[in-house]
Amino acid sequence: MPEQPGAGTPQVNPWIVAIAVMFSTFMEVLDTTVVNVSLEHIAGDLSSTIDEATWALTSYLVANAIVLPITGWLASYFGRKRLLMMSIMGFTAASFLCGFAPSLGFLVVCRIIQGAAGGCLQPLSQAILLEAFPPDQRGKAMGFWGLGIVVAPVLGPVLGGWLTDSYSWRWVFYINIPVGIASLVMAKMFVFDPAYLKRAKTRIDYWGIGFLAIWIGALQIALDKGEQDDWFSSRFIVALMAVAIIFFVVFIIREFMAEHPVVDLRVFKQRTYAAGVVLMTVVGFVLYGSLVLLPVWIQTLLGYPALAAGIALAPRGMGSMLGMPLIGALMPKTDPRRFLAAGLCIGAATLWQFSMLSLDTGYWNLFWPQFIQGFSLALLFVPLTTITMSAIAREKMGNATSIFNLTRNMGGSIGIAMVQTVQARFTQKHIHYLAAHVTPFDPQATQLLDRMTPQMGQRGALASVFRMVQAQAAMLSFVDVFRLLALMFLAMLPLLLIMKRPQRGAAAEISH
Repeated sequence: MPEQPGAGTPQVNPWIVAIAVMFSTFMEVLDTTVVNVSLEHIAGDLSSTIDEATWALTSYLVANAIVLPITGWLASYFGRKRLLMMSIMGFTAASFLCGFAPSLGFLVVCRIIQGAAGGCLQPLSQAILLEAFPPDQRGKAMGFWGLGIVVAPVLGPVLGGWLTDSYSWRWVFYINIPVGIASLVMAKMFVFDPAYLKRAKTRIDYWGIGFLAIWIGALQIALDKGEQDDWFSSRFIVALMAVAIIFFVVFIIREFMAEHPVVDLRVFKQRTYAAGVVLMTVVGFVLYGSLVLLPVWIQTLLGYPALAAGIALAPRGMGSMLGMPLIGALMPKTDPRRFLAAGLCIGAATLWQFSMLSLDTGYWNLFWPQFIQGFSLALLFVPLTTITMSAIAREKMGNATSIFNLTRNMGGSIGIAMVQTVQARFTQKHIHYLAAHVTPFDPQATQLLDRMTPQMGQRGALASVFRMVQAQAAMLSFVDVFRLLALMFLAMLPLLLIMKRPQRGAAAEISH
């Protein structure tokens, strides 16, 4: 029999609840990547530079990251349904204002509001789904939820590019309005607070909120601007990292000492939850890092135009769409840790397969590794979420899902920053190595220059050879990074030994 949410709570088909919350979640996750391909158009239309326009991305990510971990506390303070509806309304209204923006400053302010409102949607939807479904059906619920989390970042650049090219960059934001209205109506009709969830009447942890906002904001800005400013050669980045580290330590101390912390870190006493959070951070690192890497590789080295590149990246989403519901249905029949192990191994294998490709790669060479990788993400997301949350008491679920989603997003931000930096450094290393062999004493280089010089002249031939060196060096750097990401997945396998198999029939209560 399904768990009863509590006396007096209306009974609603859990799949209707799932659809109600997934509208808003998909919309919010989509907005983390949908604007990326529109930056050039935004900059031109609002009379700003590309660097200035990137604040439309950074401001959203910072606001989103700050709100994510305090969603559990906000839900207990305002009520879960009320907070969900407030977040959807805020996100939808901010989307309209972003599309209307007459200047870059106005757009950045609206993106901050949009990011803050959207920060609550992921953990709220996850907590609502985990409670709407009985324990033996939560795998299916997380399979459905995972579709939005995995497919939306892949679909974002494709949808953003199509809307921008076909209409205007403003439609990247306007498209959220009908989705937001539908989500708001469904949340009003079908989502209800469980009876046990009482609104908190405790003092507000202002210090905790302040410390949290400072360290997350500083870290997010440093990660977003680090590669552009050459990391620690920039005093600005060094100052941001110092602020982030200092206030992170102060925040941890404050939350353990506070009687009513805004983020309850005691949840990490559960070893399964702690291991799951670490694993999700790495999954976020690899997922978002490879999401940045593949489009750059396909467009800059293989010469795909934007829309064709988006289509070439679609197989990963296709694999996830097939895998999520299938893994969710199979979850109750076996130990979910086996799915996790398979997901890590298959994901590592597909990343290694990417490292075997070359500049002559065709479409189908890209299709199958991506499709299988998308399926492997289903093997990771569905059981990982289910196992991690299995030992969490339902009244603690909001806090736990907030931290869980924060670590995934922060892992993604770190992954994007590190992958871009490492790829750039590896490219420089390979350029120096390959260029050292283009000398009058190298027979192959001499023959190539001799063939090209009559048609291009000496300078043209040298320039053409150097472009070839740059392309090959970039290809080799992508090979190195893909292999590093594959090894990161394999390094996570020992964590599975720490995680406990979820109990059948009922979730365990968290120990205090």
